[in-house]
Amino acid sequence: EGAVLVDGCDVRLWKLRELRGCIGTATQDVFLFSGDIRSNILLRSEGIPDEEVWEAARYVNADGFISRLDKGLDEPVRERGNNFSAGQRQLLSFARTIIHKPSVMILDEATANIDTETEILIQDSLEKMKNIGTMLIVAHRLSTIQHADNIILLSHGQIQEQGTHQELLHRKGRYYQLYTLQYQKQQLSGQ
Repeated sequence: EGAVLVDGCDVRLWKLRELRGCIGTATQDVFLFSGDIRSNILLRSEGIPDEEVWEAARYVNADGFISRLDKGLDEPVRERGNNFSAGQRQLLSFARTIIHKPSVMILDEATANIDTETEILIQDSLEKMKNIGTMLIVAHRLSTIQHADNIILLSHGQIQEQGTHQELLHRKGRYYQLYTLQYQKQQLSGQ
């Protein structure tokens, strides 16, 4: 029976709290707390200097919009972050995830609610974040996963196809059909 390893250790030997500390998540519905940008990235973590907060923001391409704000990291965040766009909230979520240096990152439909302009920033962020640790990405938007090392197409809980983007396109199966459909839809909408 194959063991699941995180940082070379069998997860069955870990305490649940330790295992959770190795996992970072970013979801479709980003929740920001009332406070400021800094506190939303740090999430009660003490002792992390602003240089590291800015480094995390730069890494995920959130530094551009943060630096244009009047108060930068001290910019107030209203309830649920409604004073920021969906894309900006997602970039802050990515910064929040990577500042804790997780070994495993789970992104669940993290690009579903964003505009095309922000998607380019997020695609670049995802490419960089691959260097931090293992990423598990759940996505319907195929542009989000096309650079993944391994793509698993699930349907009704069953694996239908598995491989790289190019391998799956070459097979001309279900993944190819989905990709073609999404590509045509993008062309029709002018994106």
